Amino acid sequence: MTYEGPKALFTAWVSLVSNLLLTLIKIIFGMIFHSTALVADGVHNGGDVIASIATIGSMKLSNHPADREHPYGHGKAEDISTAFISIILILAASFLTYEAIKALFGPASSVSVWAFGAALISAVWKWLLYSYTKRAADRYHSKSLHATAADHLADIYASIAAALGLGISWMGSIFQLPYTHYGDPVAGIVVSILILRIGVIMMIKSTNVLMESSVNPVDQEKYSEVFLSFPEVKKIDILRAREHGNVVLIDAQIRIPASFTIQKGDDLTEAIRAKIIQQYPDVGEVLIHINPWYSDREIIEPDSVPHLENK
Repeated sequence: MTYEGPKALFTAWVSLVSNLLLTLIKIIFGMIFHSTALVADGVHNGGDVIASIATIGSMKLSNHPADREHPYGHGKAEDISTAFISIILILAASFLTYEAIKALFGPASSVSVWAFGAALISAVWKWLLYSYTKRAADRYHSKSLHATAADHLADIYASIAAALGLGISWMGSIFQLPYTHYGDPVAGIVVSILILRIGVIMMIKSTNVLMESSVNPVDQEKYSEVFLSFPEVKKIDILRAREHGNVVLIDAQIRIPASFTIQKGDDLTEAIRAKIIQQYPDVGEVLIHINPWYSDREIIEPDSVPHLENK
């Protein structure tokens, strides 16, 4: 596991301060120059401030070591934070859609080049922030930072759409072009759909982790290959892998020759565990149960999800 708490936490603080500054800039400029798109985008950024605070809190909590009440640690705090951020995105998309539709049927308003410039600067700022956060998320294997990076990406879409719409409206007002005042609200509707899509995908992913769903089949197959790379492993009865915060937990049942001593079986499982963790640093624990293998007997397949006995 390569998750580095303090360094990842610093990245989250950078996102929080940036979101706070951008929120103030967008709302102030939007109100001064009467830009619906810029004010709506500023309110969206206000939601990002709340999401950034939740991210920092979840990262601090997830770094706490395991205790009596939480023997597997506090890693799922980041998944809860990811779900919270997805809710913020969905609500922001809904608000942006409402504002865009209202502006679409409302009276045309004049657009200032300063509002256009503020939206353009915001897009560039968010692109730099997205690149920085995405690199940190990949390096430190932080789900909260991945969620924050996705949020920054949604902000880029929103800022580009706002800049595009404001630019079209501004040019239209200069050259007296018809219907150009619709550029701002139409762009807002399009970007709202994109933001909503990102929020829904994040919600599904975080919910799957909280519901103890398996990792994707490709990763599961990679883990199986490590087990079968040991010739002593005759068969894999069960292999289950699930995400727990920033780590993957694996439990397996394997068949090894019945003639093996307990010591030899234990040495084998330790060797398998070490190889998996070495090859896949995001794996936090590997629990292995060994079953006897006989060359002259039929193997009875165990149930991978045992049914509860009726009492």
